[in-house]
Amino acid sequence: MEVKLLNDNLWYPTNKIFINGQWKDCNSKKRLTIENPSNGEVIAEISDSCEIDIDEAVYSASKALGNSWGDLTASERGRLLLKLSELVRNRVDNLAIIESIDVGKPLKQAKNDALALARYFEFYGGASDKIMGETIPYLKDYTVYTLREPHGVTGHIIPWNYPMQIIGRTLGASLAMGNACVLKPSEEACLTALAIGQLANEAGFPEGSINIVPGLGEKAGSCLIKHPDINHISFTGSVEIGKKVQTEAAKNLIPVTLELGGKSPQIIFEDANLEKALPFLINAGIQNAGQTCSASSRILVSKKIYAELIDKMSKLYRKLTVAQAIDDKDLGPVISSRQREIITNYLKLSKDLECIAEGKYEKNLPEKGYYVLPKLFGDVKYSHRLAQEEIFGPVQVIIPFEDEEDAIKIANSTKYGLVASIWTLDGARQMRVAKAIKSGQVFINNYGAGGGVELPFGGKGCSGHGREKGFEALYGFSTLKTVAALHE
Repeated sequence: MEVKLLNDNLWYPTNKIFINGQWKDCNSKKRLTIENPSNGEVIAEISDSCEIDIDEAVYSASKALGNSWGDLTASERGRLLLKLSELVRNRVDNLAIIESIDVGKPLKQAKNDALALARYFEFYGGASDKIMGETIPYLKDYTVYTLREPHGVTGHIIPWNYPMQIIGRTLGASLAMGNACVLKPSEEACLTALAIGQLANEAGFPEGSINIVPGLGEKAGSCLIKHPDINHISFTGSVEIGKKVQTEAAKNLIPVTLELGGKSPQIIFEDANLEKALPFLINAGIQNAGQTCSASSRILVSKKIYAELIDKMSKLYRKLTVAQAIDDKDLGPVISSRQREIITNYLKLSKDLECIAEGKYEKNLPEKGYYVLPKLFGDVKYSHRLAQEEIFGPVQVIIPFEDEEDAIKIANSTKYGLVASIWTLDGARQMRVAKAIKSGQVFINNYGAGGGVELPFGGKGCSGHGREKGFEALYGFSTLKTVAALHE
């Protein structure tokens, strides 16, 4: 049933690579299978790109910079991105169904991702001609100014959990600055990533400006990182692989943007509005079955309201339903048997913890689906492995704290620093804690701010470096040139 539904919504080939504006067979002639995580069925085949394919993609991008794409003005690039945004909006329902089946996320979440993709292209389309240099006061007989210029060819390696959103915020920003792009999507879920090639053609993007080469990370991804003609790498994924990416990129002395893991806290003080906080506390932890780098896997709560929070969260947790993605319940499956095993192994470490609540399975789930119940653990010590390590699954821990100083200490106790939120009505405390938290983003009395396409996003420590989203991403995908002119 789902295979037919998927095929009914595909309007482009999934078993080819996209280079120089053309769909073609990969040079390896090999294929990789894509599974539906809801039932384990093979739903598609994708190309297993090899070194020759990467070479061709990078060459195509380099060539585009020297002619049709590189010759466009900033406003012309912007109009193309705006057209791409419009085409995505026209295909929102198709893309949502494809992403839901491919990734395993509930349909409503997949639709929100498609809308976010359109918004990213819209934002960066409008921003293309808004990045300007400046003049610098200098010596009497000089005029000095700066220019923002593209890096050249940018490589983009994206994960399986949010293909559309991450393409929007990395590819959109890079294209807006005038770079030509080579995209290596995840081999586990990349069907919506491939759609970008077809949509780019429909929008009128010049040949070679966007190239898409799916394949194994250790082969296609590695070749892309090591390629001598790549000028910048954008990587989203695990800390372990992020270190390898940075090491390899250093050999060619090219910059990297790394968006890695997280162990993000939400800090609940005794004066917090719990009724407003509760949806954020739960949804930010279980969205996409917890497979989110910015998932709020740690709930830090004042001991003064610990019992009240436990009671309220538990009642809502027990209502959470795990079902097939297309059924559009609270949670779908995790991406693969491998990911389910990782989560299961972490849950084995919880024997000394109290599971205060868990969700429930929908009846008659497919036996071969990769399902995990959302679990909530209470009274967890901040040093426990479940409170320190990224699980990447629907698991949240509640950690009580004594006072503001204790809350800050616990929040900063992990190696990560991606996102945090603070729940309090005390304005002075909001400012103090926000300043003290070691995190790339801090939200006050909310979590995520509705997605925040305009809001710079990135981390500290093992959460990575560099910034995506907003205008900061445009600076990251460009280089600064200083021009000093002597008046003869």
